[in-house]
Amino acid sequence: MIAMSHVQSGPETPEEKIMRHAGLLSGQLQSIRERMYPPEAQKSLRRLMTHEVSKLTTIPEPTLRSLSNEGKGPVPDRLDNNYRVYTLDQVNELRRLFAEQKPADALRYLPHRRPNEHLQILGVINFKGGSAKTTTAAHLAHYLAFQGYRVLAIDLDPQASLSAMFGAQPEMDVGENETIYAALRYGSERRPMREIVRETYFPGIDLVPGNIEVMEYEHETPHVLANKSASRETIFFERLRLAIGEVEDNYDVVVLDTPPSLGFLTLGAIYAATGIIVTVHPAMLDVMSMSQFLLMMDGLIGAIHAEGGELKQDFFHYLITRHDPNDQPQAQVVSMLRHLFAEDVLAPTAVESTAIESAGLAKRTLYELESGNVGRDTFRRAKDSIDAVNDRILELVRQSWGRT
Repeated sequence: MIAMSHVQSGPETPEEKIMRHAGLLSGQLQSIRERMYPPEAQKSLRRLMTHEVSKLTTIPEPTLRSLSNEGKGPVPDRLDNNYRVYTLDQVNELRRLFAEQKPADALRYLPHRRPNEHLQILGVINFKGGSAKTTTAAHLAHYLAFQGYRVLAIDLDPQASLSAMFGAQPEMDVGENETIYAALRYGSERRPMREIVRETYFPGIDLVPGNIEVMEYEHETPHVLANKSASRETIFFERLRLAIGEVEDNYDVVVLDTPPSLGFLTLGAIYAATGIIVTVHPAMLDVMSMSQFLLMMDGLIGAIHAEGGELKQDFFHYLITRHDPNDQPQAQVVSMLRHLFAEDVLAPTAVESTAIESAGLAKRTLYELESGNVGRDTFRRAKDSIDAVNDRILELVRQSWGRT
């Protein structure tokens, strides 16, 4: 007999269609990724001009030129036009050098948190998609690293967009038990947090990646709760805070990118966070969704308190994202939110911009774009907006540390 290959005899079932579409899309995304970043290529960070280094470090440009001419400190590369350019690693080397030479001003050059300053865990949260959570988290992490802080970015979203921004393609580069789930899971296969933290191409930022595996925590936790035999150390909303505590000495700030749902992962992020930023797109449907989010969040926090849990948040603020200042309906929504929540709505807003969209398509933030990638004026407006947002969040962090 001749073996016959299997031929589908009936119409495609929904399950078969979903599997086929998943395979098609996954293959296409991998093809695009390999075109953008060949297998042998790695994401890298652009080099910084002298004026940028001076602005970041407060070291005057003439001093930087003198150091270079005298062969002191890190040696910058030269462009064809003879301009000096520095890597971020070299910028951090300059920070350490000046902190050692001028102990009285050490904190000005090297702003790492001091022993009496607690780790800042910043949760970027909203359970509605499209509110720019990942964009906000990625830009915040990059901004803090440029300012000289040691940052840990944790991707709690099974879609893993933040991981992709850092060059970790969730389907290809993140294996089994290599996500945040590995540090949160119950049972003997749990891994210490330090084993799943990975370095990134961006100096000063480490990453705990995500992928679809992270969803296992949402499925596993209800079974543990039903069992009711879990010890105090395994209460679900404490696990993220405890996992972060295993590596907290290595960082100044942790940035949490949460999933677009109010599940166990998001609740763990709320409990762990010392500061919460709720991203809000100023459209009425989004605000109505946020209202439901806040009501549900209130109920869940009550459940945490009933279990003896205590929130330790230094601040809770709303951030207006994808903001078009010329859009009248948006202006009305923003005015309403500021009237209701006053100073709890951050004064700076993250504007909607083609510059941010263009950077996102390349899995980059504005801080990574090379000059000329987008129009100068468009880029400047977008970056000024993002800088103002991140500067305000950093100000809140510094205030929580008692710094002036």
